[in-house]
Amino acid sequence: MSSTSESNTAPRYLVTSALPYANGPIHFGHIAGAYLPADIFVRFLRLKKANVIYICGTDEYGAAITLNARKEGISPKELTDKYHRVIVGLFEKMQVEFDNFSRTTWPRHIENTQRIFLDLLKNGYVLEKTSQQQFCTHCNMFLPDRYIVGTCYNCGHEQARGDECPACGTWIDPLKLINPSCKMCGRAGLEVRETRHWYLDLPKLSPKLKEWLGEKTWWKKNVLNFIQNMIDQGLDARPITRDLDWGVPVPLEGAEGKVLYVWFDAPIGYLSSTMEWSEKRGEPNLWQDYWYNSECRMVHFIGKDNIPFHTIVWPGVLMGQDQPLILPYDVPANEFYNLEGAKFNTSTGWYIDVEDFFSKYQSDSIRYCIARNAPENSDSEFAWRDFQAKHNGELADIYGNLAARTFKFIHRYFDGRIPAAAEPTALDRETLAKMAEFPERVGHLLLDYRVREAAQEFMNLARLGNRYIDSSEPWKTRKTDPEQCGSSLRIACRLLAELAVLSYPFIPQSGTALWRQLRLDGTPQNQSWDDAAEIELPQDHPIGEAEIMFNKLTDEQIEAEIEALKARSAAQTGASTESHDAKSIEIPPIKATITYDEFAKLDMRVGEILAGENVPKSNKLLRLEIDLGCEKRQILAGIAQFYTPDQLVGRKVIVLANLAPRKLMGMESQGMLLAASLDSDLAALTIDNDRWATLPNGSPVS
Repeated sequence: MSSTSESNTAPRYLVTSALPYANGPIHFGHIAGAYLPADIFVRFLRLKKANVIYICGTDEYGAAITLNARKEGISPKELTDKYHRVIVGLFEKMQVEFDNFSRTTWPRHIENTQRIFLDLLKNGYVLEKTSQQQFCTHCNMFLPDRYIVGTCYNCGHEQARGDECPACGTWIDPLKLINPSCKMCGRAGLEVRETRHWYLDLPKLSPKLKEWLGEKTWWKKNVLNFIQNMIDQGLDARPITRDLDWGVPVPLEGAEGKVLYVWFDAPIGYLSSTMEWSEKRGEPNLWQDYWYNSECRMVHFIGKDNIPFHTIVWPGVLMGQDQPLILPYDVPANEFYNLEGAKFNTSTGWYIDVEDFFSKYQSDSIRYCIARNAPENSDSEFAWRDFQAKHNGELADIYGNLAARTFKFIHRYFDGRIPAAAEPTALDRETLAKMAEFPERVGHLLLDYRVREAAQEFMNLARLGNRYIDSSEPWKTRKTDPEQCGSSLRIACRLLAELAVLSYPFIPQSGTALWRQLRLDGTPQNQSWDDAAEIELPQDHPIGEAEIMFNKLTDEQIEAEIEALKARSAAQTGASTESHDAKSIEIPPIKATITYDEFAKLDMRVGEILAGENVPKSNKLLRLEIDLGCEKRQILAGIAQFYTPDQLVGRKVIVLANLAPRKLMGMESQGMLLAASLDSDLAALTIDNDRWATLPNGSPVS
């Protein structure tokens, strides 16, 4: 069974995102990995009229919270209260909307966690044993795994934690760490002492887990490969209790001072949050319609660092307890999201202040940029100039421009009402047929969790609209054939209505604003996804005034952000803030002078990149399909180290069109893409100004 082979009747869904830790603001990378993809998926499912609830909450136990509370001179509860409010506020700014956002300090969550622990113990899946554990004599406490730091014995990474190595992903045995030290006080020389703890018997659960995972043929390959590796290497019993004073108490006599470890209780928060949702609705047993329903699809959106817990430990816990709770249907884990070529790192100042970011820029711009670069199958990154390019070149110049030019024309020449229409032309019918393909195309991608391509596709619908207006030329037919002009404007408005619905999961404020400008009833969120291409706007339907949907981001704004990032990092690490511009770079000399006649032989044209892919067995080449207006060309460009294909599709570029064809890697390249390069950097020359939409493909460059 595949997640892409859906029936017309959408199933019931329970969607979750990894519980954010209430020890500080949300990490920007986690927005890309766990929260935005889930919110887009849920908004899409609602438009598909699926029965779906989106559940989350703050994770509020563990040593990290105890430590930070101690530093701030407040109680752990006061600290989690503070950051719960901060996190809720940031989700509101991001327009991430949960059906319920709970807390693991909710009393019923404690009851759920203790009941599940006792079930596992009774059923023989929990072992009690005395073990050795690192003890810090300075802090006078046994150290939780996450608060032991040392060198990984598998890959040599010097900042491995006692539970996991962030470099190679190995589950760490803290007693094997090389040169271990206490993260809380920074001191080395830890002692190994005996203590009693309870362990989840993963080896006993392995056969069930292996059989269950073998059925998940539709899961992402990066997730399945990661899990299969772990199971093939053999699972060890995993400790699920710790010597701490802040957490869910172990419900056994003689276990005073011990709590259930945070990674054990956190996923149970999904169940607790659903129960809280039921209670708030006044239907206390409603949660059972999801958790006891074998047809319900529970989908966990997480980052790859959470894969072991959500695909091995959590399913094992569910298998070993007594209630008929469903197992995860899918775990579409995402890879890491980096910043300007390096990992986000608050300790070195290499991060984005999320609160500041959302106060300066439109949330839709941020959502769109992250969606277009989502780290789905490999690590990706946020780059300030890419953010500017996607905001200016796509949201403003494609999406916003299509709406503005259509609405302004209707108001200027037809008093703000859709005029009478003629019978559709061949171009009209072709455009309507293409419009009808987009709901299924974008929906198919979203059901496969391919957010990057889905975002690109809804923007391609806007591109189609701009091309249609360019080709139908309503500014000419207004005088020569007013009814044909009316047809063009009606189809353009129908396309905008479809665009409002299909873009709503990604950029909800803009989709809603576009719907409002069309003066349509309701909102895009209560429309039907499948019927989005069938929305009719009759003759004399009033259209609202054009609004500026996206103000351009200036070079000065973006440069200031880049310099602020470098300065913050330099202040915290002592590193140089020298940029490309400040370095001593050897500029190549200007080539020999040519005559004007020689220059005139070069035929440079505006071209639009329609599709792109990496050339097999080449690290440098991309195969691009480019529309030159009069014909389409295949060009092989040596820019794969600087661009992914999806970063280029839809961009308008400059092509040297009369260059003799050349064979590369057994394929013919029919022209050359113009680009600027210096000191190992390269940038394709693109057209990103306010007038690009009116410049047809094939326009000469001189």
